[in-house]
Amino acid sequence: MNENRKIVLDCLENLFVHKDFDAAKAALHPDFVTHSPGLPNGREAFADAVQNSPLAGAAAEIKHVVAEDDLVVVHLHVTGTAVVDILRVEDGLVVEHWDVKQPLSA
Repeated sequence: MNENRKIVLDCLENLFVHKDFDAAKAALHPDFVTHSPGLPNGREAFADAVQNSPLAGAAAEIKHVVAEDDLVVVHLHVTGTAVVDILRVEDGLVVEHWDVKQPLSA
């Protein structure tokens, strides 16, 4: 398995499936940058924001993962919403994040 793929999957599963926020933080670079509106940059601030948001209680299921070089793309369903996260990994830590979301159709 691609090492970057494993790092990202472990991080997202800890954030959204297992709700193990300390383990998720360990995979984020201290200067982690997210380009998702409304979420703060930085490992601590980002993980705390997710932990204190409606996402913390949401059901999440990872559907697809694509990894190439330093980028990993994850398609997941989070309580009625389809999400595609794009994460960049550098030196074994997640350093950057982008996402797009849309409601799931019936």
